[in-house]
Amino acid sequence: MGVRVVIAEDEAIIRLDLKEILEEEGYEVVGETGRGDEAVELVRRHKPDLVILDIKMPGKDGLEAAREITADRSAAVLILTAFSQRNLIEDARDAGALAYLVKPFQKGELVPALEVALARHTEIRALEDENRSLAEQLETRRVLDRAKGRLMDEFGMKESEAFAFIRSSAMRQRINLREAAQQVLDGTLVPDQT
Repeated sequence: MGVRVVIAEDEAIIRLDLKEILEEEGYEVVGETGRGDEAVELVRRHKPDLVILDIKMPGKDGLEAAREITADRSAAVLILTAFSQRNLIEDARDAGALAYLVKPFQKGELVPALEVALARHTEIRALEDENRSLAEQLETRRVLDRAKGRLMDEFGMKESEAFAFIRSSAMRQRINLREAAQQVLDGTLVPDQT
């Protein structure tokens, strides 16, 4: 399946040209509109990979729509506009746009801009996933250290024994280390005292 795109451009002729170019290049246009508020709704409904937003549109401008769309990183955003003022470019970046294209554009400019936006979006999501994974690992380590400390204090275990107990309990119950450590902290998992 190709890259799925939503187009939001209030000038019908430009929207038609975009759709034609994209389809010729193998992109799948899953929605199109001339309004910013409808663009946000189309993104929610179709979950595209990429959204092309004109800045000036009725209902909601492209920057406002970009902020909503990029809030949860659901799609890459390319801003399309007739204006190239520096402040608009900065506003587009701040709204979450990953690429910016000034009208009138050439077909040879559109595809590279789309590819840049898609690549940046992929990189950002990968970094967010990595950060989330690291945060989870850090939290697991914190819970595990607290549980080992409790076993050492209350049951006189050495650190290696406490870890071995938590690990074997996790394996026996078919749960992860963090869950077993949390059971120790909750008092529902204690070593046999025979």
